[in-house]
Amino acid sequence: MRIKKPIFIIGTLFFVFGFLTWIGSVLIPYLKIACQLNSVASYLVAFSFYISYMVMAIPAAALLQRTGYKKGMTLGLLLMAVGAALFIPAALSRSYISFLTGLFIQGAGLAILQTASNPYITILGPMESAARRISIMGICNGTAGVIAPLILGAIILQDADGITARLAGMTANQKNDVLNMLAHRVVVPYLVIAVVLVVLAILVHLSGLPELDTDEGDEAVGIANLNKTSILQFPHLLLGVATLFLYVGVEVIAGDSIINYGPSQGIPLSTAKFFTSCTLGFMLLGYVIGIIIIPKYISQVWVLKISSLLGLIFSCFALLTSGYISVAFIALLGLANSLVWPSIWPLAINGLGRFTKTGSSLLIAAVGGGALLPLLYGWLAGHYSPQHAYAMLLPCYLCIFYYAMAGHKIGLPIKNSK
Repeated sequence: MRIKKPIFIIGTLFFVFGFLTWIGSVLIPYLKIACQLNSVASYLVAFSFYISYMVMAIPAAALLQRTGYKKGMTLGLLLMAVGAALFIPAALSRSYISFLTGLFIQGAGLAILQTASNPYITILGPMESAARRISIMGICNGTAGVIAPLILGAIILQDADGITARLAGMTANQKNDVLNMLAHRVVVPYLVIAVVLVVLAILVHLSGLPELDTDEGDEAVGIANLNKTSILQFPHLLLGVATLFLYVGVEVIAGDSIINYGPSQGIPLSTAKFFTSCTLGFMLLGYVIGIIIIPKYISQVWVLKISSLLGLIFSCFALLTSGYISVAFIALLGLANSLVWPSIWPLAINGLGRFTKTGSSLLIAAVGGGALLPLLYGWLAGHYSPQHAYAMLLPCYLCIFYYAMAGHKIGLPIKNSK
């Protein structure tokens, strides 16, 4: 009973994460039309959002050392509200740079929020069931991820195929008017988002969310870390950061590229705009499975092994098939990806003790994989094909499999290795 209220509050925050994160899948094709971008430039949407995690993660850890988890969450929400509000002048001026700035600020706020909330939910109960608790958070995140593209897609991508077709036959002035009208479609949605974020910040600040002390750790961890002076002395964490970097990259590629992938397989954008919700739907299914089976029937280590193997299998079939079947295998990556984040986090911060906040900030910095790997995918898609570009997923899943097999144990005392 003691942890139910904190779980509800953190679950609400994870819903916010999901809503703002997976809106990017709709913003990429939307801004590609509204701002007349090529494929690589359109993926700067993902880059601007996720690169802020790399920039802000270490400052976020320093901030949390001063403010604690609760105040840090409040500040993160307020910063996200500022970023959302910037979409209004960006839309009115149809300035792609302004849109990217707004996304960067939203990502910076999320970096603070996630640096606080992920370790919070991990250490809120027994470590062996941490993946189960994070899976519950994943349902909150994934539910928002399913809803967000449907709502925003219905508003801003309405008649996108028709608009794209008509633009080719318009004069410069007519085209400018239509593109301005299209850009203005995000004003009301992002005004609502900004207001909701401010309200949530106030509610979190006034909530009874307890402060947790990660600096002390348990006695065994304290003894094991007695002579350690740097986060660099935890190789299992550093490998976890690298693994999470690759994982977030493949997760974002699977979610954000699938709408653009549809037309390359002969599927109209009016249909493809729903594909991200399919990916997130499979992620939700995975989270439900995780809640049921972890740790009662299977350990989080084995879940990570199985997830990485599924990622390899689905990626291969996406490369070897075509049309709706190939798209379906990209969507199925949502199932493969769903339990990777919940499994890596407890394994990576296991045994950190007083280094937990710093370790968490490095893991949040790894979210920058969602900035860089989609750009690589966009470059490969432009130079080869959107389908062939998915070959880059294979080495990423192999690295995740290695971490599940051996990487998470390197440098840990035997009794601390899961």
